[in-house]
Amino acid sequence: MTSPSSGRHRGQEPSPTGDEPDHGSASGSLRPPRRGPSVLSLALPALVVLAAEPLYLLVDTAVVGHLGAVALGGLAVGGGLLAWSAALLNFLAYGTTARAARRAGAGDRAGAVAEGVQATWLALGLGLVVLLLFQLLAGPLTRTLAGGPGAVAEAGEDWLRIAGLGAPLLLVSLAGNGWLRGVQELRRPVRYVLAGSLVSLVLCPLLVHPAGLGLIGSAIANVSGQALTAGLFLRALLREEVSWRPRPAAVRTQLVIGRDLLLRAAVLQLSLLVAAGVAARAGTAQLGAHQIALQLFFFLALVLDAYAIAAQTLVGHALGGNRPEEARATARRVALWGLGTGLVVAAVLLALRGLLLPLFTGDPAVLGQAEVVWWFLAGMQPLAGVVFALDGVLMGAGDVGYLRTVTIGSAVVGFLPLSLLSGPLSWGLAGIWTGLCLFIGLRLVAVLVRVAGDRWLMAPGTVGA
Repeated sequence: MTSPSSGRHRGQEPSPTGDEPDHGSASGSLRPPRRGPSVLSLALPALVVLAAEPLYLLVDTAVVGHLGAVALGGLAVGGGLLAWSAALLNFLAYGTTARAARRAGAGDRAGAVAEGVQATWLALGLGLVVLLLFQLLAGPLTRTLAGGPGAVAEAGEDWLRIAGLGAPLLLVSLAGNGWLRGVQELRRPVRYVLAGSLVSLVLCPLLVHPAGLGLIGSAIANVSGQALTAGLFLRALLREEVSWRPRPAAVRTQLVIGRDLLLRAAVLQLSLLVAAGVAARAGTAQLGAHQIALQLFFFLALVLDAYAIAAQTLVGHALGGNRPEEARATARRVALWGLGTGLVVAAVLLALRGLLLPLFTGDPAVLGQAEVVWWFLAGMQPLAGVVFALDGVLMGAGDVGYLRTVTIGSAVVGFLPLSLLSGPLSWGLAGIWTGLCLFIGLRLVAVLVRVAGDRWLMAPGTVGA
């Protein structure tokens, strides 16, 4: 891998794929697609980065779990709030990838890195806002999530006040992931994220138990790992030797993309909260089964979302280099990868149903409800594979406004109504998960129609300012 400090950032350099830059010439669209990185070579490192945080959280949960139910509940409350803020601000990764990939595809690596600089300034600003909010509102927020004052809310508040100090670091890492994906360097983020996770993994059990810090030790370990990861991303950016001057126009453009992605994420989170509320009112067994299936859905989404990241990078490069046919070919490839992987995941879920379900619970009532949900979970995987992959295609093209509208519309028309009706009509989990499947199905139709046309190829540029 070429060192980022090698000085090849003056704008007239080979593209990250090794080919000469197209410079956006009109003839570029007549060329056959270039032999760039494959979908799988980009998706696999992206998957490692996506999976690192959930896997660390599983270990963190296991360590804290030995402190008792109060500490575990406090971690769930505080950690849930921190994770929710990161999910809402994830546009710092996805939006930056699209903008940086466009510039890199046009042969402007310096411009692509500059997008990373502006995203980092934005990450620091937003991170400080999140930090202040958590310091000021940690008590009310944890009490609301814990269902009122008590030992769990207090434990969550203590954890959040310390772990919240890492919010700017977490967001800087998101921005770093974004620009490095944009220039098709996905191996360095793997090293940076794994290095931070390893520090947290070592410190967490040591601080929680032998050092006697308890739940506070978990929060300190969390921040320590984030500090190392953010430091590595910042070092990579500094070695590029680009200007660090803030450019308000570029930041505003990133905020526009962020607004659309944030609205999209907020509506999805609201829909999931409504579904969880309906499941809770249906009964304890239904809520337990819903939680099991939903966490599996989120975990499997990580696998499928790796194709979306590959699609963003490849499509952004193709359109930045004025190669629309290459972008179309990428859309077809990632859709097929998503479909194939979704079919494999569905087959594994159904074949191993009898082995997997008992790993999560031994309660016969929960198992019975989980059996119902399992068919929905497996059946939606092929559809979700295509949807997530084509979401990445449209993000790479800068067509985020369309994605925002489609996601909100699918939630309002499909997911929310069926979830809300499942209570009074006694449909139970079958109704809720039918709504989730409809949500995925409506999005599938919408993204297929969009990608079949030409408007996404001419979406408002993710590069500007």
